[in-house]
Amino acid sequence: MANQTIARPTTELSAIDRFFKITERGSTIGTEIRGGLVTFFAMSYIVVLNPLIIGTVPDGTGQFLGGGTEGPNLGMIAAATALVAGLVTIAMGVFANFPIALATGLGLNAVVAYSIASLEGVTWADAMGLVVIEGLIILALVLTGFREAVFKAVPVELKTAISVGIGLFIALIGFVNAGFVSPGVGTVVTLGNLGTWPVLVFVVGLVLTIVLFVRKVRGAMLIAIVTATALAVVIENTLHVGAKTEDNPNGFNLNAPAFDGVVTVPDFGLLGQFSLLGSFENIATVTVILLVFSLLLADFFDTMGTMVAVGGEAGLLDEKGNPPRTRQILVVDSLAAVAGGAGSVSSNTAYVESTSGVGEGARTGLASVVTGVAFLLATFLSPIVALVPYEAAAPALVFVGYLMMAQVAAISWKNVEIAIPAFLTIVIMPFTYSIADGIGAGFIAFVLIKLALGKVRQVHPLMWVASALFLVYFTLEPIQAALGI
Repeated sequence: MANQTIARPTTELSAIDRFFKITERGSTIGTEIRGGLVTFFAMSYIVVLNPLIIGTVPDGTGQFLGGGTEGPNLGMIAAATALVAGLVTIAMGVFANFPIALATGLGLNAVVAYSIASLEGVTWADAMGLVVIEGLIILALVLTGFREAVFKAVPVELKTAISVGIGLFIALIGFVNAGFVSPGVGTVVTLGNLGTWPVLVFVVGLVLTIVLFVRKVRGAMLIAIVTATALAVVIENTLHVGAKTEDNPNGFNLNAPAFDGVVTVPDFGLLGQFSLLGSFENIATVTVILLVFSLLLADFFDTMGTMVAVGGEAGLLDEKGNPPRTRQILVVDSLAAVAGGAGSVSSNTAYVESTSGVGEGARTGLASVVTGVAFLLATFLSPIVALVPYEAAAPALVFVGYLMMAQVAAISWKNVEIAIPAFLTIVIMPFTYSIADGIGAGFIAFVLIKLALGKVRQVHPLMWVASALFLVYFTLEPIQAALGI
């Protein structure tokens, strides 16, 4: 009996191990938990930031999302943002067994707020209905095999360039979010004010991450995030630095780490507040089609880039640069877009910050389950989530940028046919602050070079299709102007 009692936990752990293929992928349950938590802390800012983007913009009828005409309802949006992110991230872990977390897509939410919902006569329900439509179209493209086929048609070295470009992109995000660099006058960026307390928090976090990593300490990034957060809390509660505003330019970016209780009761009243076809009644059909197309293309290729970046960092890509269970990853991602619209929080998509968890050692979907559970808890524990300022999470992004840059050695830089498209892919991502823009530039350059060299047969037909779509994507503004939209 004693032996049977002792054997039960081992059997249970083995079941988890077998389901997620933890040992097979060279990981452990503890490593997956740490990786999942690091990913959560690296992207938990979305719970605070998404409400500030979509919650503070009135729609075309003067209504705020979840708040009527009187003002924003940021708490309701935050709760729905965390809930949807938690559910779709758990789904990614369980059904795709891949260490990618999902949440409301930055950039996509701004498009929804400023380019769709704010159009005259359009309501927030109409705008979220378009997000649902976009997600359903992408889902159809996945189920027909088109989205996966496009992904597999991309040359391996171009996929590597996508991963490297994303590494630079997220490093820049980390530096900007921490205030270490800022928009410059006459330059793209310049050094920020390094003499502020928030930047000190970032520097301490980054230095600690590097020191722990080179000393091979497990959980280096998680330890650094927790330590930097603790330092930020001490600074805020003693010096009262406050959040960054026009009157307080040296404050903490986005939110000051002030402790305001532990538990709040979430309000999920936003769920289901969408109108699938309402936009067709309020704006021209051509406008609706162009808006859906712009959302669709950005979503379509952003996820492809993130998938490559995460798989490459985790060592999970095959010889052609494809991750395992590609179809399942893309199905969950497509359903996440639908869920984001149905939850009135904008399209949910794969987050490149997932590479921070992978950098910590995550290799399986168990890490995604951990991240998803953390998001679900965040619906109740939002005061604790708000304790982690940008400056404490940003070091993980910067350091993962270094890890991803190492893949640049796999690109044949003496072969101009791939080197030039790879170069454009890598540099345009951080310069434009857009994964999709970088991918589009690389695709178009690749096709043009092959065309110029008379090597048309070396271009996969789907690369021609994707490049043509990107040409439309890049020229949407003049197209809309020509149509008087």
